[in-house]
Amino acid sequence: MNDRLCPLCGRLNRCAQADPQTAHLPCWCFSQRIDPGVLERLPEAARDLSCLCPDCSRGADPHDPALIPAEPKR
Repeated sequence: MNDRLCPLCGRLNRCAQADPQTAHLPCWCFSQRIDPGVLERLPEAARDLSCLCPDCSRGADPHDPALIPAEPKR
């Protein structure tokens, strides 16, 4: 499991603690209230291993195509 990816949607979670360059800083989620219902959607095996991304932490549907970044143009 990659601790830099959101366990719900698979996008970068922007966790400061998972990035070696910013691991000494608190994560953005330390100052956010995360709905317990969102945490309950996490598979048991994924709990407490990585941060949610900001969108998923607010209860966004992780399968919403608007949240999935477009493929990079080549």
